[in-house]
Amino acid sequence: MSADPFSSRAAADAILKEAEGAAHALQRVRDEIAKAVFGQDRVIEQALACILSGGHALLVGAPGLAKTRLVHALADVIGLPWGRVQFTPDLMPADIIGSEVLDQDAQGRRAFKFVKGPVFTSLLMADEINRASPRTQSALLQAMQEGQVTVAGVSHDLPKPFHVLATQNPIEHEGAYPLPEAQLDRFLLQIDVPYPDEDTERRILVETTALGEEQPQRVLDAGALMAMQTLVRRMPVGEKVVDAILYLVRSARPGESHDERVNTYVEWGPGPRAGQALMLACRARALLRGRLAPSIDDVVALARPALAHRISLSFGARAEGVDVEGLVDDLVEQAA
Repeated sequence: MSADPFSSRAAADAILKEAEGAAHALQRVRDEIAKAVFGQDRVIEQALACILSGGHALLVGAPGLAKTRLVHALADVIGLPWGRVQFTPDLMPADIIGSEVLDQDAQGRRAFKFVKGPVFTSLLMADEINRASPRTQSALLQAMQEGQVTVAGVSHDLPKPFHVLATQNPIEHEGAYPLPEAQLDRFLLQIDVPYPDEDTERRILVETTALGEEQPQRVLDAGALMAMQTLVRRMPVGEKVVDAILYLVRSARPGESHDERVNTYVEWGPGPRAGQALMLACRARALLRGRLAPSIDDVVALARPALAHRISLSFGARAEGVDVEGLVDDLVEQAA
């Protein structure tokens, strides 16, 4: 039996109406966050796109660029409970996910009791994640992928929604560890946080050192956010956008690429999870900009954040001056 065209039209109209309402609310979200984080519109947009996609973000930048302030503002405006873990070389996995302790009740009976760690929240800030050892970093792998943690053979579900926003100082800084490849692949986007321009920095100097600094106000709650995350997955995607994402992801893999630099200098490229991340982020960016469907412009804008951290270059590439960002930009030109 063929589908009823009227019901299809009614469904499309319902999605359109829902998208218009979401776009209006998300503009208010952006305006509120901008009260706390100045001049970082691109960073704010990408962080919101990541959360709307249901994923996790890695914020990379030098100290003092408002990465922590951004996470705090996001939690306040979106209305999610949040927690912070300061990653240090002596941090242990149990310090993140929790552990079992021997407990004794009023009758003197003893039993092991699970004490939840700070990961049991909706928005977890993993501050300076690359300062902890790879073993400790890997404690987040199951949480980020499956939304649960396993301790002593027992699985414990995390709250919904659950997002990790990790901050990272550049790897060449003293006392930092490179993130394992499996950990990097769990981040939907890597968001580079730049230094502010002169006008923005002047505003920071004036407004953040005076009395009565304006505070962002709550706009959403967990239920509204999860409804928007569902909407993002319902948004239609045109064949041209799908083809561009597919070409871009596959052309970044050695052995499959038409670009000889990829075949020569790339040790490993993005897997299917990269394409999923780029597809969802493009939908979310379109919604943030008041559009019902993503365009090629969204693919171009989000190719670096979605792919760069999922590509590993060989030693020879670094010796020849080939960098991941430039390689991705060239592949984007071919795909677009």
